[in-house]
Amino acid sequence: MKYQIILTIAALQIFINSVLSLQCYVCDEQDGNTDKCLTTIKTCEYEEDRCLSEIRWSTTPYWTEGAIKQYYISKRCSTEQECVNKERDYLPLCHYIWYEDWKCAECCQGNRCNYYVTLGSSSVSSSALVLAAALLATLALRT
Repeated sequence: MKYQIILTIAALQIFINSVLSLQCYVCDEQDGNTDKCLTTIKTCEYEEDRCLSEIRWSTTPYWTEGAIKQYYISKRCSTEQECVNKERDYLPLCHYIWYEDWKCAECCQGNRCNYYVTLGSSSVSSSALVLAAALLATLALRT
């Protein structure tokens, strides 16, 4: 009887932890928000209540002549304090200037909320939209 109660409590604890735990997409230094960054999911620890995404625009970690810049994506579970610190630390470096290295961080709450990396994609699409509008305006003025 005593063992049944202990087993029931243990099973209940495992069930409650799995139901209440946050899940985030996880990856490390992937070259884009594809593959592993969209398929690998981790159940976060109890104290981790946020999903953290970091995006970096840079060349390869080793020096090569004429190296092409690309995105590097990292995603993981995080605490609120770590999120606040990362966002604050990266703020001066988060400028989206295409010919310079930059990095940004964003956090979200909710299961699998970090599927999309909105920092890089929104600025790139906004820049493309501005360029397209300028091109159309130039063409319209020439005719």
